[in-house]
This record gives sequence, C-alpha cells and structure tokens, in this order.
Amino acid sequence: MHEHSSSRRRRASIGTGTVALSLGLCLCAGQLIAASPAAAATTPAVTPVAAAAAAPKVTPSIWASGARTVKWGSTLKVTAKVIDPTTKKVAKGTVRLQGYTNGAWRTWDTATVRNGVVSLTAKPTTTAWVRTVFTGSGYNQRGTGRFKVTVKASGAKVLAEAKKHRGALYKFGASGPKRFDCSGYTKYVYKKTTGKNLPHKANSQQKHGKAVAKSKKQVGDLIVFRNGSYGYHAGIYAGNGYIYDSPRTGARVGKHKIWNNNYVVRRLVA
Repeated sequence: MHEHSSSRRRRASIGTGTVALSLGLCLCAGQLIAASPAAAATTPAVTPVAAAAAAPKVTPSIWASGARTVKWGSTLKVTAKVIDPTTKKVAKGTVRLQGYTNGAWRTWDTATVRNGVVSLTAKPTTTAWVRTVFTGSGYNQRGTGRFKVTVKASGAKVLAEAKKHRGALYKFGASGPKRFDCSGYTKYVYKKTTGKNLPHKANSQQKHGKAVAKSKKQVGDLIVFRNGSYGYHAGIYAGNGYIYDSPRTGARVGKHKIWNNNYVVRRLVA
C-alpha cells in the first residue's frame, strides 16, 4: 500500500510538470517570464495572424490647360481634368493650382473635382512656373508637368507703381526712389514696371512709346504737357481726367486733374 501511494504521488508531480512545460511562457507579477530552454523546446510554434493587405492606390490621369501669357492684374484661368484609369470614371478629390516663386511651390487656389473637371484662378504678379496637383482618398498624389506663365506689363501695373510713391517730395533732377522731379518720376515708374529706360527730360520722353489719340488714352499711359510742341511736364494717366505726377518745388507726388488740353499721349505698354 505504501509503495502504491508513492507511485501515485510521483505521477501527479510529473503531470504537473507537463502542464508547466506546455505553457512555455507565463506572466508573473506583471512581467513576462521565459520558460527554461528545455521547456521552450516542447512549446508548439504559434503562427502570427497575417496583416490585412492594404488596397493598392490608383494613380489618376490629370492634365491642365490655360493661358500662357497674361497681363499684370488680370486673372489666370486654368482648367484641370482628372480621370480614374481603372474605372474610366471621374476621380474624386481636390486639385491645387501652384506657382513656383521665391524658391518654393506655393498654392494659389484649391478646388474640389466635380464631374472630372475643376476650374482654378490666380492673379500672378510676376512670370512664374505653374502646375496643378491632385490629391484624393484611395489615389496616389499626381501632378501635371509645369508650364511657364508670362506676366506682361500693363497699364494697371504702371498705375499701381505710380500710386506707391504718393507723398514723395519734389526735388529738381531727382529720379527716386524717395524724391522726384516730373520726368524723374515717370522715368522711375516705367523702368520699374516695364524695364524701359526713358530719358530724364519731359521733352525727350514725348518721343518714346506709341502715339495715342487723346480720346483713346488708357490708365498707365504717359502724358506729356507741351508749350507749343515743346514738352515741359510729364505724368501718368490715372483715368477720369486725372494724372499722377510730381508737380513742382514744394509739392508732392499725387493725383491731380489735367489742367490744359495741350498734351500728347504715349503708350509704353500693350
């Protein structure tokens, strides 16, 4: 009877050890404790759960069209079209109109694609490279090739520059940027906006640019007042019978009414 009892106890101990070996790893006091190498050798390998494969993104087709030349102050309009090549349907997402300025791509306008087409606008102030970029859920980002948009000088640009110098004091012989005489003022403004280098004399300036009838004058045109045929004063047409000019000693650059009818109009921008 005694031997029989001991034998049962040994089998119970072995059975307990078998349970411990089959666990392999156990958590004790919040820590992960590894079983002995002998125990680990009897632990069946666990097959990891396979990660769900991410659905591949689609690369859409995108192309854009728009003007390659615009006048300063006018609106650049670009139309972009986006198509999902796998379904031949419209890709959903947004398109950004970007311009490359100061060493970086900058977003000028953003719009949501509707029926595969999106219209974007901007008012570039300088000639720049332009592109459109599409982004959408389930799609790879896609951009069009860049294209160059040339910004041409305009009467609006000339007038905008002329306005910047309001209040500058007159000084004979000065041509800016802080003080001006009359022809020094027009010389500075046209050089800054068109790159054209006018002579520093009103009488000589009346020989530059394209002659325009008084009834056809436009904002930004050069106005040269004359005594007979001699040009003695110059200004920049501001519209509605006014000019911007640097009038005389003691006065400042400003907007003034055209005071007599003896003047010529010269156009230096298209």
